[in-house]
Amino acid sequence: MQDMNEVSNFKKGSIEGCKDNNLNYPPYTPKILDEVMYSKTLCMDAKQAWGNHYDVHSLYAYSMVLATEKALQRVFGQNRTLMLTRSSFPGVGKYAGHWLGDNAANWNDIKWAIPGMLEFSLFGIPYIGADICGFFDDSSEELCRRWMQVGAFYPFSRNHNAEKYRDQDPAFYGADSTLVRSSKHYLNIRYTLLPYLYTLFYKAHTTGETVVRPIMHEFYHDSTAMVADRQFLWGKYLLITPVLDQVTLVIPHLSTFVCIWRLFGDVRVYVYSSSRRNPMGLIVALDDNDQALGELFWDDGDSRQTVETGNYLHYKFSVLFGILNIQVTHNGYKDPNNLKFEDITILGVTDSPTTVKVTQVGTGSSPDSTTTVPDSSITYDSVKEVLFLHGLSLTLGESYLVEWETESNEYERFNCHPEDDADESKCKARGCEWKQSTIEGVPWCFYPKDHGYTIGGIRQTSTGMTVEIIQNVKYRSSGRPKSPDINLLRAEIVYHSSDMFQFKIWDPSTDRYEVPVPLTVPSAPEPDEDKRLYKVIVTDKPFGIQVIRKSTGTKIWDSAVPGFTFSDMFIQVSTRLSSEFVYGFGETEHTTYRHDLNYHTWGMFSKDQPPGYKMNCYGVHPFYMGLENTADAHGVLLLNSNAMGKTKAKSNSHLCNHPNTHPITNALIGRPVLPAYWSLGFQLCRYGYKDDTEIKNLYEDMKAAGIPYDVQYADIDYMVRQMDFTLDKEFQGLPAFVDKIRSEGMRFIFMLDPAISGNETNYLTFERGKAQDVFIKWPKGLSDDIVWGKVWPDYPNVTVNTSLDWDTEVELYRAYTAFPDFFRQRTADWWQNEMREYYEKTLKFDGIWIDMNEPASFVHGTVGGAGNCLGNRDLEFPPYMPPLESKHMGLSHKTLCMNSEQILSDGTPVRHFDVHSLYGWSHSKPTYDAVLSITGKRGIVVTRSTYPSSGKWVGHWLGDNYSGWDQLYKSIIGMMEFSLFGISYTGADICGFFQEAEYEMCLRWMQLGAFYPYSRNHNGKGTRRQDPVAWDDKFAEASRDVLNIRYTLLPYLYTLMYEAHTEGTTVVRPLLHEFVDDRATWDIHRQFLWGPALMISPALDEGARSVDAYVPNARWYDYYTVNIGVRGKMINMPTPLEHINLHIRGGYILPWQKPENSTFYSRKNPFGLLVALDDDGAAQGSLFWDDGEGIVFRLSCSALLLQYSASLPALSCFRFTSEG
Repeated sequence: MQDMNEVSNFKKGSIEGCKDNNLNYPPYTPKILDEVMYSKTLCMDAKQAWGNHYDVHSLYAYSMVLATEKALQRVFGQNRTLMLTRSSFPGVGKYAGHWLGDNAANWNDIKWAIPGMLEFSLFGIPYIGADICGFFDDSSEELCRRWMQVGAFYPFSRNHNAEKYRDQDPAFYGADSTLVRSSKHYLNIRYTLLPYLYTLFYKAHTTGETVVRPIMHEFYHDSTAMVADRQFLWGKYLLITPVLDQVTLVIPHLSTFVCIWRLFGDVRVYVYSSSRRNPMGLIVALDDNDQALGELFWDDGDSRQTVETGNYLHYKFSVLFGILNIQVTHNGYKDPNNLKFEDITILGVTDSPTTVKVTQVGTGSSPDSTTTVPDSSITYDSVKEVLFLHGLSLTLGESYLVEWETESNEYERFNCHPEDDADESKCKARGCEWKQSTIEGVPWCFYPKDHGYTIGGIRQTSTGMTVEIIQNVKYRSSGRPKSPDINLLRAEIVYHSSDMFQFKIWDPSTDRYEVPVPLTVPSAPEPDEDKRLYKVIVTDKPFGIQVIRKSTGTKIWDSAVPGFTFSDMFIQVSTRLSSEFVYGFGETEHTTYRHDLNYHTWGMFSKDQPPGYKMNCYGVHPFYMGLENTADAHGVLLLNSNAMGKTKAKSNSHLCNHPNTHPITNALIGRPVLPAYWSLGFQLCRYGYKDDTEIKNLYEDMKAAGIPYDVQYADIDYMVRQMDFTLDKEFQGLPAFVDKIRSEGMRFIFMLDPAISGNETNYLTFERGKAQDVFIKWPKGLSDDIVWGKVWPDYPNVTVNTSLDWDTEVELYRAYTAFPDFFRQRTADWWQNEMREYYEKTLKFDGIWIDMNEPASFVHGTVGGAGNCLGNRDLEFPPYMPPLESKHMGLSHKTLCMNSEQILSDGTPVRHFDVHSLYGWSHSKPTYDAVLSITGKRGIVVTRSTYPSSGKWVGHWLGDNYSGWDQLYKSIIGMMEFSLFGISYTGADICGFFQEAEYEMCLRWMQLGAFYPYSRNHNGKGTRRQDPVAWDDKFAEASRDVLNIRYTLLPYLYTLMYEAHTEGTTVVRPLLHEFVDDRATWDIHRQFLWGPALMISPALDEGARSVDAYVPNARWYDYYTVNIGVRGKMINMPTPLEHINLHIRGGYILPWQKPENSTFYSRKNPFGLLVALDDDGAAQGSLFWDDGEGIVFRLSCSALLLQYSASLPALSCFRFTSEG
């Protein structure tokens, strides 16, 4: 130990003093002790070999350290020694440690020691510590006890004090004293963890890392960590939080004297505390992703230059997928004590292990050797979630794999045989692992941990990267001979913007089909890494992509898992989810808004299929929103149009990363269409109107009842034998009736199906279409004929016997139909011309309803059945069939043959196999364009089949639902999902399409449906009427009352539609979109919001006269009574049969108008404002207003945007226009 080497002198300068010159008395003297340069040291003009003392004074200790180092080498030779110095200078840390000087026994100095150590870590001196219990003064027992606790974690841990003061070593206090017991406890911890500390010194010596470090070094994104100086870390993984203040309480347990907390994600090595001769152990602390890293450096602990000579042992430890890899990376030392790893403690194991296996990794010609750890060596603490493994005897210097199989590990299995007929032999034939499980849904056949692809090369730029990936040939093919694996692939990653990222994986050796749906991406990627909210990491063995939110460290996409498969007709991509809160994926009926993650599988392939549990329905939306545990959200769009199956458990993709939950796809798929104002009014339809008189009578009855009503429909009844652009003899008065109601401010919509009858002798729609070659045909090499199906049109001159079974009826009476190929511009032109001629010569319309466009057919594939499909049969029954409705019938069940040929707008031929689920999408824009062109007004188009970006042109109803109580709450889920999918104009058939509606249910549904954006009562043929005037006066009155509320608030609803169209916001939204910090909202799907300000809490159950509803943490006003209720809790709301619960959120201003029987009249009424003040007495809102139907609706002299703000006692209004 070198002391007094500042250099220290008890005289000022020398016995004779110091001369008066510029060295001893320079022109400027810093603010130093006594403000004299030579105070307590030598004169500045003293001479040394390195120069004047004035120049080298602060190097005195450094020069002494160099001399001492040489002396120690001579004396001790190749043995390492310890040198301490009191004075230091940059570079001293290469040779010596340092103590923090002659401190005092007080509470201030115990605190000051931590910043002192942290500073010397910055100065490159990791071997650092303070004199424990203080050098000067007498230490109290409590102070010394606390100091022994924290000092046990000083790298240089020494108790030291000056003469003439009271003894303070632990023994002084007595063998059974509290201080001795406390000191032994924490010094035992120190000695237990010395291998970890020694490894930290190795890292400091070889890489310059710190040993003791501040919290901010590891958590620099956390502003709180920037000022934390009463805690410190050992390396990355051990946090020490000592008691540094005098307290007056009695602490009953030694273990509470110092708080030592683990940091997740590490593996620490320890030995039992008595000596280096005892067995070793590992402490494994798993992070949130069940992963951990660590290392061990080991040598004889005494010899010099073991690193340089290679005379050491080095391990790397890692945990991934429930496997601890104990890997020797350098084996240059054999410990004479034949040490072993005996015990392993694993923290954060959430489930009890079912089995634990140890594999000794072979070297050279010696194979791996695996043994099962006996139950007697396994202890699991379910409360603390700690797994203890005892008596393992893993030889130091060997590599091992320790694998624990738990129920949670079983959830990490990725299905290698998603087909139904898996068995062990088929599984192993694919190179996969077979192990049964007692957990429902967990696959028994699963991929090995390294299955997939490996990286062959990476090219990175500031805007993304390109990765060449190679299939791991260690394993057999995916086991689908008709779909050979592709060995060489390319992955392209593009950083589109600060919050949008895309990856695309494809076969670069051949041209392949890509989804022809244009997306809205920035014109140039984002090159500035600092602006991006995310970080992208590419992993190897297996290849995967990880996307990490920078602000929280959450992995929002993590495909670094086994099982990635890319073959000609089968692609499998898996990702770990960031949390269990996943929303989206459509179109299929879900029983909750948040999805159940327990191995449920849903198919995605558009189909004429009424809503049903796990049945693929009309549209396809391969998008989900992930809500992270930090209340951030992200969205993932899997841009694929082929048949899919998705399985959720604990291609070409776009990922949007947002710090909130508001819509995160609209920036990519386009913003929702702005519907005509009148389309927000109530609407009536029925399949089964027998003639135009029935419609006329309904209209008069609705007027007489004073029930608001804007749109009347006609289903396919109005057609001749269900053929487009015809008018049945029973509806010859319909054109005049439509003209009449339109003159009174009403609107009219009728249905058009895509399928066109081909069995007529003088049907010009078909003849013109055939002449213009607009119908889907077979590939030219197979046939030049149309691919014929059957839908609604009947043969001419037949009388349909409806008593026959359906298939017989189709065979005997349904005509051959052709399907227009709407990808082609010629088809769009033909379609518009047919609509225009019908509008001008036969029947006016204001909007169009398109149905059966999945496309639906009443025969499978083509006339005669799927067996008559030409070409490749594997397209009808591909090697993997997703879990689709009637999947045993093949993909062509109730639709066209998959080998039918369609032509994209650029002339590229594609198979229906690839574009089937895009048919409704391709049908939508030509229809919308036709409505605008023909009517000269905005109108609305409502479609049954949709795909991402359909919302730019159309609205959607939720299909042919049933009259059942469960359909009420499921319709809320459906609307909220379609809000995620970018389709704001949506709603369900009020009172249900199939089956007889029941009075109470239909009335509750009218109340709920009054708050659907698309509010239409519609039911099917053969059931009784269910419109509001079909019941009794009480029903009509209740319907009128609730629709009057809707019509009152239409200016607010229309403004929400405008904001959705211009900003991409949602109209119907779940409570979690507005109150994401309140986790209670994350599971709510029986309530919803109109925008941010109107909460709807309907009665959804039979016989209910009250509703248990959640009131988020804000000021809320009852719409009817203006009472201010409770907040942040579930309450019981009285809900009589004629009532629906509505609440206005404080802080918002809602525009309104007095309701009338239609929007034609209500739009003429004065406006009002409903101002709901928040807790601060403030509110804001807006109103968009135009003529309600113009095609150009920019902010101009014909469109107005008003913004309101209120702050007691004033209300302000601001007008925003671009001109006029």
